[in-house]
Amino acid sequence: MSISENIQHIKKELPEDVTLVAVSKTKPANEIMEAYSTGQRIFGENKVQEMEAKWQELPKDIEWHMIGHVQRNKVKYMAPFVNLVHAVDSPRLLKEINKQAKNNDRTIQCLLQLKIAEEDSKFGMSEEEAKELLASEAFQKFENISVVGLMGMATFTNDETQVSTEFKKLKQMYDDFSKTQQDFSILSMGMSGDYKIAIEEGSTMVRVGSSIFGSRNY
Repeated sequence: MSISENIQHIKKELPEDVTLVAVSKTKPANEIMEAYSTGQRIFGENKVQEMEAKWQELPKDIEWHMIGHVQRNKVKYMAPFVNLVHAVDSPRLLKEINKQAKNNDRTIQCLLQLKIAEEDSKFGMSEEEAKELLASEAFQKFENISVVGLMGMATFTNDETQVSTEFKKLKQMYDDFSKTQQDFSILSMGMSGDYKIAIEEGSTMVRVGSSIFGSRNY
């Protein structure tokens, strides 16, 4: 199946209230344009400089999402254009995004990445750390960011029950946070291998790459 057929197939499966982020990391501009031609406008990258190069080259109505782990010294490169940063995993990173957004006279939307997986390889804050951050005085002073939800990655395993349990946990945290955070509207969970489970557990945004573009070119 072609990229456009893959996208149409996935979009048919998604409920209306679930947003598809096409993960285009390592993929060339012509493949992104094939997805674009089917109406896809939201693309996710995991390297800031690669995303910046694509932003320069591709149509300006594309929404770019940074879905990978972000180093603070790279934030300035994406601050002029990034729409949503999925993987905010520390107060220091949030502070830097706010600073660079201010420099660009923008407000940047962010998701807090919470650690739900049992694997040590995954980044993310604990629920307690996220609560402390959102209640902190420093956070109240950030005028150029808007924290609009949570993101999480399940353990990479074939055990669907475990994946389901981890997503359930994140959804509970999201519901809990939503009581005090009126800006919350996005729960980003689910990737090519587990997005169907994520949707069942309440995801509102899925990050799908290989099911659209085929396997990665590293």
